[in-house]
Amino acid sequence: MSEEWVRSTLRDVSLYYNPKVSAFRMDNNANLLGPNPVAREVLKEFANMDVNFYPTTYSDPLRTALGEYYGLEMENIVAGNGSDEVLDVCFKALLQCGETVVTPYPTYALHSFFVKVNAGNIVQVDLDKRFQLDSDEINKTDGKIVLLCTPNNPTANAFRMKDVKEIIEGRNRPVIVDEAYGEFVKDSFIPLVNDYDNLIVTRTFSKAFGLAGMRVGYAVSNKKLAHILLRAKTPLSLNLLSEMTAIAALKNTGFVKRTIQMVDRQRGPLSKGLESLGFEVFRSDANFILVRSPIPSDELVTKLVNKGILIRDFGKLRMMENCVRITIGTAKMNAFLLTLLREVFGECR
Repeated sequence: MSEEWVRSTLRDVSLYYNPKVSAFRMDNNANLLGPNPVAREVLKEFANMDVNFYPTTYSDPLRTALGEYYGLEMENIVAGNGSDEVLDVCFKALLQCGETVVTPYPTYALHSFFVKVNAGNIVQVDLDKRFQLDSDEINKTDGKIVLLCTPNNPTANAFRMKDVKEIIEGRNRPVIVDEAYGEFVKDSFIPLVNDYDNLIVTRTFSKAFGLAGMRVGYAVSNKKLAHILLRAKTPLSLNLLSEMTAIAALKNTGFVKRTIQMVDRQRGPLSKGLESLGFEVFRSDANFILVRSPIPSDELVTKLVNKGILIRDFGKLRMMENCVRITIGTAKMNAFLLTLLREVFGECR
């Protein structure tokens, strides 16, 4: 085949992170408290259902449940196959071929992927030394859409509300706020969606809700904007089992509360343990921590994998030299990680 067949914006896109290792995963920010227990109950119910019929075209039962959960209406919600699909839908609906999306740097790697596969261009604006937004610079930067992630992945910190508001209000263009880790902070932009005609907030059931394998996400916006997104969305993309499980999780949030409590309790001790080993620890407002390793990050990750734990290496990226990302686990998991890190550093001396 000819490379000329490939869309030009896709030619520098590589396959996404897909490690081929056998190890306990503290690399992908899944919920380390375990799976949401509602899933088991829904599976029992699902066993007696007629799966020869389709779910509703646009996941109306889940959209209704989410509307009630947030004090909004079904028409404010777009549900999809993970928040990744919903983000992709945003660009399908709003981005013309060759138009530009403005994002901070560093941020979630798949943000640029969604833009490029939808024939758009990316312009990145560096975060400051504390990984906070430069809202003035973003507002000065031309682009059709602004895409932000708060708490930001992989840096783990939440952006200041005032900075994000300055961007939403700064120019007449859509602003997408990715709140995949939103349950771990108090502030959210969801209560503001009816106040702005340009604001879209995306969330997921993959993190705090412990349903990553179910692939359920959603966008929240004013009704007019949500209707535009629905027009671009593939109908019937969310399967019935995933939808039922997400609805059950919204009705029983005890597991989410326990997850948030576990992360809040363990973030400090894990950070202190990492600092005592010589890591530079950055502020975290999420269920993971970004640290700078005192030894080459690729060497660290390889040695840990050989001992049975996988963490995520970002050490080859600009501004993140020798940085690794670690998902916060239970006290036992975190203690085991710290023990293995001590072994690694002992072997490097």
